Amino acid sequence: MNAIGGRTATEALAGLSDMTLNAQAIGLEEHQARIQKACAYMQAKGIDALYLNAGTNLSYFTGLDWYPSERLVGALLRQSGELCYLVPHFEIDSIRERLLLEAPLHGWHEHESPYALLASKVAGKVLAIDESTAFFVADGIQKAAPGLSIINGGEVSAHCRMHKSAAEIALIQTAMDMTIAVHKAAASILYEGISTTEVERFINQAHQKVGASGSYFCIVLFGKATSFPHGVKDPQLLKKGDLVLIDTGCKVKGYLSDITRTYGFGDVGDKARAIWASEKKAQLAAFAAAQVGQPCGDVDAAARASLVEDGLGPDYNLPGLPHRTGHGLGMDIHEWPYLVKDNPLPLAPGMVFSNEPMIVLPGEFGVRLEDHFYMTEQGPRWFTEPANSIDSPFGP
Repeated sequence: MNAIGGRTATEALAGLSDMTLNAQAIGLEEHQARIQKACAYMQAKGIDALYLNAGTNLSYFTGLDWYPSERLVGALLRQSGELCYLVPHFEIDSIRERLLLEAPLHGWHEHESPYALLASKVAGKVLAIDESTAFFVADGIQKAAPGLSIINGGEVSAHCRMHKSAAEIALIQTAMDMTIAVHKAAASILYEGISTTEVERFINQAHQKVGASGSYFCIVLFGKATSFPHGVKDPQLLKKGDLVLIDTGCKVKGYLSDITRTYGFGDVGDKARAIWASEKKAQLAAFAAAQVGQPCGDVDAAARASLVEDGLGPDYNLPGLPHRTGHGLGMDIHEWPYLVKDNPLPLAPGMVFSNEPMIVLPGEFGVRLEDHFYMTEQGPRWFTEPANSIDSPFGP
């Protein structure tokens, strides 16, 4: 379905169904392999232990989903492969029933120092701390064990997480398929006078209908507001001749989607059409430059060179592209690696990227087309096909 408008929200929702029935969560063996890969890296780099704080990295490596708070909850992984969990004593039973990787649980009472407990389990001098850990935790560990050399654990997690497995790619593909179906449904309910709030509410319901808990995030912009990459504070009402920009995604068994479409509601004029064409051209130039072994920065350079050919930019100058061309994606919406100027990291199989060289014309409008691709031995492969045209974004 390619039409813009013409259906009610009820009709559009009726056309959607659960798309998660065949989605398989990451299993025990893959989590064990992740632990082994992290340990091999730590051994090679002289890192004695890695602290994984509640949040994405704890979930990625151990399968334990828990939320970060003022109480330390996490896991300590030694380079030898020994794993233990550090948790508030009163949470032990709640956490034990959620464990995928079995390991000792060390509890601490409210009057005790969890930082001293953690430090006592390191068995070495170099501790890498999960890069998402709050400062007060890192500070507490350093004060409890001033002899420890504390480093950024991001190098370990990035080394492991930036190369997706076939199972991870499959989950991301499912999430992307769901979100593109939601995009098509959202386009079909547009009418003059509809509010961005109403569209956002529909998109959340549509994500639920295809099997997600709802939208992981949602940005809906009309007209001039499309020139603000991440939106404006007030809702807008749709008018004939407006550009529509919708950026949204969902989560499936821990893995995310993130797709943006920009298209016209009625006749948007020649200028918007020309900029839309430049945006698609830059997106395709970035895709073509994404070849195994080439630097990530070359992809960003290709997109910007395409824009310069069309009289936009250069660099971050406006009208043009105000941000990097793309970001990694997996369990976090933005993660390593990044398609940004001068990034020397070579592209490798398993890497996943957004491709979104947005064009902003300040005070007028913006155009962002965002699809993701993943690297194979043969080169890049789209999760979703790029937009077709400004009038018919989802097909001929």
